Formats: sequence, structure tokens, C-alpha cells
Amino acid sequence: MMPETLETVREFVGTELEGKREYLDSLAEAPLPIYEKFADTGLANWWLPTEYGGAGLSLTDSVAITNELAYGDAGAAFTLFISVLGTSIVSLYGSDELKDRHLAPMAKQGSFCATLGSERNAGSELAKIETMVSRSGDELVLTGEKYFSTNSGFADFLVVIARSADDPSDYSAVLVPADTPGVRVVKRWDMLGLRASGTYQISLDNCRVPAANQLRGSGLRLLEVGLNASRILIATTGLGIARRIRDLCMDYAKTKPFRDSTLLAAPVFAAKLGQMEMQIDVMKSHLHAAAGQYDAIMNGPDPAETFARIGTLKSAVTAKMFCGQAGWDIASVGSEMFGGLGYTHESPIGKLLRDMRYVSIVEGGDDVLRDLVFSRYVVPVSRRS
Repeated sequence: MMPETLETVREFVGTELEGKREYLDSLAEAPLPIYEKFADTGLANWWLPTEYGGAGLSLTDSVAITNELAYGDAGAAFTLFISVLGTSIVSLYGSDELKDRHLAPMAKQGSFCATLGSERNAGSELAKIETMVSRSGDELVLTGEKYFSTNSGFADFLVVIARSADDPSDYSAVLVPADTPGVRVVKRWDMLGLRASGTYQISLDNCRVPAANQLRGSGLRLLEVGLNASRILIATTGLGIARRIRDLCMDYAKTKPFRDSTLLAAPVFAAKLGQMEMQIDVMKSHLHAAAGQYDAIMNGPDPAETFARIGTLKSAVTAKMFCGQAGWDIASVGSEMFGGLGYTHESPIGKLLRDMRYVSIVEGGDDVLRDLVFSRYVVPVSRRS
């Protein structure tokens, strides 16, 4: 990635995100106008392949970009990168026609896609999803309710994970244009944090799409593959928030009277900030390692086959777990440093605390991921490292 690319992101953060806390935390109508302004930089959907008009930046580059965006606002960062989940699945497992028809317009227009997996009864147990897909001639028909799906209220297309009506053990990933008859936004969720983003409940009522819109492979496996990139970038937002908290604490400590000096001179404060810096450094190192592993596969001879065989990358899961837990520790300690002020809306620390919490909740809560790590990488002795 060219240095000027990161400088463009920093300029966007300084101009459009910093100092806009009330606006970004207001649950204003989505999508916010700032996303059009980001598209004007030419960096929207920066990871899309160059053959479809994208910048073709790597996941390692994406970590650097997301880190800067999340420093300004994690909700804005989440909105801008979460399309990587659906587009990576389409890019790896969609037909050339699907990619030409749907990825190229996203690169040109700076628009969005959404992935629909979560349901009320299934939760993190996606094998229990109830949305059904059936074949009708040369069409697929989808019916069901999807619970939490970010960007789906303004997406160009949806990647829907559904169970086969003919074989309940078979799952599909199907690309559904958002304007397909039968697609309906039930509501926008009033989230505690990331309020600059839009997360929706979606109803699918006999939605018909061409059978060619089905992506190659098991829908659940394809979702696993797509989650690798998005989980790493969700973890990266924890890094950006943590850096912002550290800097807020430093600014506060310079002016906060404490004994005969300021809080900055207190040994306890120094120890806590030293601990924060250690955690931030380890977060950054793990994210770079995880992104590097992802990029190595993407640059290999057959990334679609390799990812289909591997499924979930352990480094992606552990990065999300560690960054969520270390980030929450940093947010908690940071809020305590502000005393009573840290429990009000007067300081940005309260918003940062709420934003940080999502890292350990979305795309698999920590308990779900602990079980995944145990079953995939502890029980099989050959996979321990």
C-alpha cells in the first residue's frame, strides 16, 4: 500500500469523524452522508480485486486502514469494511458472470453488500438456521427471517445462507439482489454501540433468483471462509478504539490535578498506561500475523480450494478473541481513570466503552469461539501449534 493511501484515510478521519461524536452516536438515518465522502476518496471497498475495478489491497493493508478508521469511529469503520464478508465469498466461489455483475458496480459506486446468516432461533448455531431455499425450474426460492445483518438496509445485494428444502443437511449461499421482490426490512436494530452503522432484521418471502446465483460449495463452509477476513477486521477496530482510549487518557492526565502535580506524574497512572501500551502492541502484532496468513493463502495457487479445505483460520479466531478481551480491559481501565466523568456522556470514553464491547459479541461470542478453538485446535493433537 502506498503511504499516500494511509494519509488519505487519516485526512478523512480528521475531517469527517473526529469531533463528530454526537452525530456518529445518534442512530441517524443510514447510510450516513460520510460514506459517500469516503467513496469520493476512491478507497471504498478497497479490497475488491483489480479485475473488477477495485484497488486490490491486501488484508494486511486493510488492517492498517481499519485501524485508522476505528480510531475516528468504530461504527464508521464497521460499515466501510463489513462488505468484505460477502464480497470475499462471491469473489472466491461465485461465477465470473456474478462477479462481473455485482462486484464491479460496488467498486465503481462505492456501495455495499450484506451477509445474512444469523437468525433468532439459530443464534451462533448456524446449522439450525430455518431459512429455506428450494429449486423451482431454473430459479431458487428463498423464505425465512434473518436477525442481525449490517448494511442490509442499503446494500446492493445480499449473500443469504439457507437450508435446502429437499435435504435438511445441505446448506447454500445464494446471492440475492436487494431489490428482489419479497425482500423486506423488518426493522433497524437500536444498537448500544457502533451507532454510525446500520444493522437490520430482514424478511425473505418467496424471493426468486436465478439458480446460477448459488455459490459453489456448502453455504456454512463458505460463511466460515468469509468470516476469516471480517473477524480480523472486527478485531482491528478493537485496536483503533484502544489507541483512542490511550490518547484520551494521556490528554486528560496532563490537566487533571493530582496531589501536588497532575495525574500524568502519578506512578499508578504510569503503570496502567504502560500496561495499555503492551496490550496494544500485542494486539497489533497478532493482527498483522493473522492478516499475513490470510494474504499468503489468497496469493497462493488456489485460494478457493485452500480456504474450502481449511475453513476457519485459528489466527483469525484468536485475534478476535484476544483483541476483544484486551480491548475491553483497556476500555474498563480507561473509564475508571476519568472517575465519575467516565460514567457520563460528557466524555467520549463512555461511547468508546460501548463501541469496544461489540468486538467480543458479533460474529461469534467469546464462549462460542473458545469452544471452536478447543474442538478444532486442542482436541486434535496434530493441529496444536
